[in-house]
Amino acid sequence: MRVSIIIVNYCSAPLTLACLESLAAERDGDADFDVVVVENDSPDDSYGALSEGIAAQSWGEWVSLERSSKNGGFAYGVNTGVRAGLSRNRRPDAFLLLNPDTYLRPRALDVLTDTLRSDPDLGIVGSRLEDPDGTQQHSRFRFPNIGNQFADGLRVGFVHQMLGDLATCPPLVDKAHDIDWLAGASMLIRREVFERVGLFDEDFFLYFEELDFTRRAAAAGWRTRYAPDSKVVHLVGQSTGVTARHARPGRTPSYWFESRNRYFRKHHSPAYKLAADAAFMLGRSAHHVLRVLRGRRNEDPPRYLWDFLRHSWLPGHRGARPASEP
Repeated sequence: MRVSIIIVNYCSAPLTLACLESLAAERDGDADFDVVVVENDSPDDSYGALSEGIAAQSWGEWVSLERSSKNGGFAYGVNTGVRAGLSRNRRPDAFLLLNPDTYLRPRALDVLTDTLRSDPDLGIVGSRLEDPDGTQQHSRFRFPNIGNQFADGLRVGFVHQMLGDLATCPPLVDKAHDIDWLAGASMLIRREVFERVGLFDEDFFLYFEELDFTRRAAAAGWRTRYAPDSKVVHLVGQSTGVTARHARPGRTPSYWFESRNRYFRKHHSPAYKLAADAAFMLGRSAHHVLRVLRGRRNEDPPRYLWDFLRHSWLPGHRGARPASEP
């Protein structure tokens, strides 16, 4: 199985080069792969740093560097890499989307390709994402619905336990199984999925694009599988700066809300979206009441509930996307 690995870089050249170093170690495995690094019009000198790093390590035989003409977001960057692969005489059998803030454990790629090759009905296979110390991260999810949107807003442990496998983030397990959708930090996609359902939706600037794509693939009959024997270290949030795990995050950027809104408008009726938004708002409001009663600090991004409300319901408040955002 020939694989084209796509890494979208935005102001993260050191991380991308470290990721490529882990892939260089996989060259001795069974997988036949090359890498397309899409430099997504970073305002720093990422392109020069990547060019020099690839040349210094003599990786040019299996790593190509594509320079994007604009910063069109993650989906745009992915599509740039996919189009490059599809235009070749020898097209890849599958595409691996890999974040720059990742590095592979031994045989991680071989496990993904073996899993995809074992079942022709599988369209997408994802790795187990973990911290550098091996702690498992949530990387497998259920499609959003009204019930789990309320639970996500409420953020109370026993409610998630009651939902079990129906929760947005099901309980962590370490066995292979089918799942609704996967984090795009390490996700192998069969070429035929792109040929049947199309490329990523570039109207998603960042976030929700892999959810949208996986849902479209499922509607076309392709299954998605979680393969935990493929282990990939994910340095959460380092490539985007949006996600913070050990400190209160900064204000959520407008594109997160706009991507969420686009997903619900695209896959559900206006009434369903309204109900899902209301369920989340009700749950988050209840969460803050409980938080105050318990004397706990606020861990939400600043003005999060207000931003959610104005982007979802108030006219004329669709946030503009700054050109400097990833």
